[in-house]
Parts: sequence; structure tokens; C-alpha cells
Amino acid sequence: MKVIVMGGGFAGLELVKRLGNQQGFELILVDSNNYNFFPPLIYQVSTGFMEPSAISYPFRKILRRLKNVRFRLGSLEQVVPEENKIILSNGELHYDILVMATGTESNFFGNSNIEAKSLPMKTISDALSLRNVILTRFDRATRLANDEDRKNHLSFVIAGAGPTGVELSGILAEMKRSVIIKDYPELKEEDLGDITLVDGQDSVLGAMSGNAQSYTSKKLEQLGVKMIMNTLVKDFDGDTVTLSNGVCIASKNLIWAAGVSAKTFHGFQDTCLGPGKRLKTDVYNKVQSHKNIYALGDCALVYGDKDYPNGHPQLAQPALQQAKNLAENLKRSKGAWKPFKYHDKGSLAIIGRNKAVLDFPGQKHYVKGFGAWLIWIFVHIAGLVNFKNRARTLYNWLGYYINKDQYFRMIIKPTERLKS
Repeated sequence: MKVIVMGGGFAGLELVKRLGNQQGFELILVDSNNYNFFPPLIYQVSTGFMEPSAISYPFRKILRRLKNVRFRLGSLEQVVPEENKIILSNGELHYDILVMATGTESNFFGNSNIEAKSLPMKTISDALSLRNVILTRFDRATRLANDEDRKNHLSFVIAGAGPTGVELSGILAEMKRSVIIKDYPELKEEDLGDITLVDGQDSVLGAMSGNAQSYTSKKLEQLGVKMIMNTLVKDFDGDTVTLSNGVCIASKNLIWAAGVSAKTFHGFQDTCLGPGKRLKTDVYNKVQSHKNIYALGDCALVYGDKDYPNGHPQLAQPALQQAKNLAENLKRSKGAWKPFKYHDKGSLAIIGRNKAVLDFPGQKHYVKGFGAWLIWIFVHIAGLVNFKNRARTLYNWLGYYINKDQYFRMIIKPTERLKS
């Protein structure tokens, strides 16, 4: 049986590992990158607290010991279900079973100005670009004579107060306190501008418990982060962020963490797509109206789990659990397949050094502060793909914890020379 897995994120890689070296399966993993990366720590790369290689690893190295697995570097352009094939940017592949695990992309809600001028943070490339922009603007601010211009370069507006927005605003606030003044003695503390977190919901971390939200808001305020809730970012011209309440914030830096949507591809009818452009599936992760196409993770909207009638959260755990369930089902005869049932393991978010929140399943109990921070570190290190990444990440974090500093603040702008 030839299985093509489109996308090597949490779900795709987990499925490949579980079907690797299994008799009767021939697998091809397809991805537009030649490496797997760990999205929850992208923000640390973007702020220079981690190197990209600490959270990424080449697919071909991961797959070496899986004798029935091959890797194909390429971008999906079209699915042709009637011919059981996919069309890539560099050729075609035929399949017996196709598994879509293509994840999500930033959703700018149709605003072309925001899409063109804001700073997204979804991929390693986005993170490196954001790091370059932040460091370049710090450096440029040292040469500006006008106080207003300096503050404009050094103010940050973060759209989206979910875990990514909270974690990013917290780490920028800590950089402002402990790193920037040391690195840029030409700047004074009053030059550094504001860090403003904006969201359309009532509170930060809208999916977590009220206790976690209250604690997070309090700690962000103590770090100097301004929070504007029940408000959306309406427009951005590169110098001014305009909010839906009419407020305008002078800043060159709008970081976009406000929403995602699933990637879409030619070959799927609109009737297959649900909210957020996710592929609608049954409880076995089979895409509606298709007999041999499955969807996993962030791009899948699984109907039939009564505890999650509107689909599962777009997090690592649902993706991993769906991949495990599908892998086990593919090994069984059709009549013995088991429906997918998500088991919530709780929610975590870090705010800063020694500050984090953990909601246990059902949000009946929560942990805050140093204890939650230690759990966050353990969970994220355990989630990395191999021992080398875990050891490097732990070393980086220990260095930062002891010195309140890190040394990955390099502006690196590669020149693209490979044309085909």
C-alpha cells in the first residue's frame, strides 16, 4: 500500500514514524522544507534567544532507519482524486492513500495592508526575518536624533493574545529590561517605546481558565506590557497601527499572531471545507466525499467527537493523537477501525522567567508561577524531535536563566542563489 503523507509537522511525522518499517506499507513524506521544526518555540528564535537548529532537524536524518519511507522535497499544487495522484512543484506522485497534514498559515482576514507590512511568525523563515527586523531597528534607532522616530522604531504592537502573543510580549518585555540597554548604550530607557498586546476577546489566553487569564494579565502588567482587549487591529501603513476603536499607535512593528487558517489546494471542492478552511472529516479522519484521502492535525475538522462538536483545538496534542489513531487503524482490517477520541492533557502558556500558567483538563485546577514554568520547560523539551535538540535547548535556557542574556542576536540575511 502506497501512502503519501503531505506535510511533516506534528501529525505527518508522527504517522510516518508509526508506520515506518511496517510490512505492507510504502510511505513518501512530502514537505516544502527539508526539515521538521517545533512551532511552539518559534518566538524564541525570532527574538534571538534560540538558534534555528535547536528547534529543527532534517527529515532525511530522522527517516534514516525507516526502510519503507522516502522523503520528497516539494510544494503541493493540486490534488487529483479521480486519478489518485498529487501534482507537486517538481513532479507528480501516485498514491493508494493520501494523508493531508499540511497545517495552517497566517490569516490576515483579507487585509492586504496588514498582510504586506506586518511581521508574521509562523515558520522558521518568518522567525529569522522578524529577528532581522527587530535587531535592525534597534541598531537604526541608535542613529536617530528625533525622540519620536526612535520610539516609533522601538515600539511593538502584537496582534493576538493567545499563547504565542503572550509569550512573545513577555519575552520582548524582558529583553527591554535586561538586554537592550546593555547592547545599545546609545539608547536610554525612555527611548524603548511600548509593547502593546491587542486582541478581540475579553482577556488574554481566551481558551484558558479565568484564573490563568487573571494571573497572566497581572504578570504582563508588571512587565510593562499594555493590553487592549475587545479590540481588533484594523489597518497598518508601516508607521501607524489603527485599531477598531479608533485608537492609532505609532509603531513600525506590527507582529501578527492574530489567527490562522488551513492551507487550501486545488482539487478539493468547497463542500469539503469547514470553518477556518479546514478539511471536514469523519471520526476516522477520512475527508468527506473521498474514499482514500485523510486529514490530520490543524488542517482537519473532525466531526463526531461529541465533546468537540466544533472541531478540536489546533494544538500539538490533537495532531499527535489523530496520527496515532490513524496509524493503528491502517494496520487493522476495515471492520476493526476505532473512531478518534481526543484526550485533553491540559493547556500551558509561559509569560516570562519563572512565570507560566497550566490548566489541567477541564480547567478545574490550575498551576501558576515557578511550578508551571518548570512543567512548561519539561513539556517543551520532551516535545523536541531528538536528544540533540533537547540538550541544546536545555543548555540555551540554562544560560539565559543564569545570565538573563543570550547570544543569538545576529542579523543574517542570506542571498538566494539556487534558482531551480
